[in-house]
Amino acid sequence: MSTLQDLERTVSQLSPEDLAAFRAWFAEFDAKMWDRQFEEDVAAGKLDKLAEQALQHLQEGRCTEL
Repeated sequence: MSTLQDLERTVSQLSPEDLAAFRAWFAEFDAKMWDRQFEEDVAAGKLDKLAEQALQHLQEGRCTEL
């Protein structure tokens, strides 16, 4: 059996309290992983074109103020 299948089985057997705690932990873990990937993409220049396009739209008055 794979590690993922073991994990799925274990999670499905958690008590409601433990499942709630796991959800909270996983949400924080997932957010940190997303932040890390975002920072790596920024450092690698993967978002430069989008940033340039956004600034151009701002200069052209094509943005809506929030």
